[in-house]
Amino acid sequence: MQGVAAEVVCKRFSDGAWVSTSVHVPCEMELTIYVNQEALVTILCTAAKLNYLVIGYLYAEGIISDIGDVVSMRLREDVSRADVRLKNSEYLLPTLRKLGCSGSSVFKTQGQRVESDLVVAPTEVLSLMKQLLEQMDLYRLSGGVHTSALSDTRNLLVVAEDIGRHNTLNKIQGECLLRGLSTKDRLLLITGRISSEMLLKAAKMQTPVVVSRHAPTKNAISLAHDLGIALVGQARDDYLAVFTHPKLLGC
Repeated sequence: MQGVAAEVVCKRFSDGAWVSTSVHVPCEMELTIYVNQEALVTILCTAAKLNYLVIGYLYAEGIISDIGDVVSMRLREDVSRADVRLKNSEYLLPTLRKLGCSGSSVFKTQGQRVESDLVVAPTEVLSLMKQLLEQMDLYRLSGGVHTSALSDTRNLLVVAEDIGRHNTLNKIQGECLLRGLSTKDRLLLITGRISSEMLLKAAKMQTPVVVSRHAPTKNAISLAHDLGIALVGQARDDYLAVFTHPKLLGC
């Protein structure tokens, strides 16, 4: 995985002794997004699916409403830059930014309520989480990254890995926009902790069920309740906990 992971040498303590060994670690890069030739944001990310990351970020922040708003996009990895030209050449970029828990800039702080008739069984959720663990290729190689997936009730539709939790959701959103895949009435599966920012992205995607292997924050629980999202945490092996809207899991 060139540019995504690197092999380094370290000292490992095992069985009471030190040995020299080589391991893989994730690489990171800074990608600056320019919109209509104006710098918008610099994202610390993993150098994979960068086109999806850019489009997903712009959509999540409300700068574009669909892929038709983008006239062109050029990625220049040699200078860590993405140049996006919008159909609206006079678009004024937002200036009020809120720093999220990842250190990334967040422009939107309110989400649209999710209305859905989707019902998924707990056994289906646990089966999907197992599928996710099997497709964490970069994590198995190097560790140090997050993995997220969009799924229906049976299969994973899109999988993204990145050093940033928020980046994985932006990559999923961007890939769905570019491939013409709907995110509505789907599930989001996340290996990392669910924060309120992650819930806002889920609401933007209109995904009524968000699942994580870890516990959500208190603010995320409150927000999920208001947004109509079933928040599922601690999904491991044959166990899970539903914090909001349990009816979406048949409870």
